[in-house]
Amino acid sequence: MGHGGDIIQELSTDHREVEELFGRIEAMPVGDARRKEFADQAVMELVRHSVAEEQYLYPAVRELLPDGDEIADKEIEEHSAAERTMKAMEGRGADDPEFDRLVAELMTEIRSHIADEERNLFPRLRQAATQEQLDKLGDKARTAKKTAPTRPHPSAPDTPPANKVMDAGAGMVDRLRDALTGRGKGH
Repeated sequence: MGHGGDIIQELSTDHREVEELFGRIEAMPVGDARRKEFADQAVMELVRHSVAEEQYLYPAVRELLPDGDEIADKEIEEHSAAERTMKAMEGRGADDPEFDRLVAELMTEIRSHIADEERNLFPRLRQAATQEQLDKLGDKARTAKKTAPTRPHPSAPDTPPANKVMDAGAGMVDRLRDALTGRGKGH
């Protein structure tokens, strides 16, 4: 599935890609090392996706929807919970019994978050924003994902402007670590 279009199309494409990775994990037997590889890829995608949402989607939600502050705060708290789960997964192999529990927890958290965004938030945002606004946000989200961290940083700021500064630096360090370890390359 290709990336592009407005922010809703871009983020929905991310959702489909993460769900595909979750499906691959679920299709493999417990303890299979490839479960860890697919989980690492899912975490990388989710972290980049979260950065784009926190930098561009949620500020737009706050600005354009009457209850935008409440919605954005709830979404950011869901991101924080998922980041804590992803952080707990770091360093655990597929043969670690805790790995399976954490992966299942992450899938539940993310699937609930995706369903809520697609059923409620995205349709409301599409009504409140102009197509031009949504297109510009899509471009900004794609740019943000290119420099975003690839590992969870639950204690990092998650609101602008601090998150934009921290995310770029953490992203450079994370991509270097990934290159050195081969993380996210898959087979």
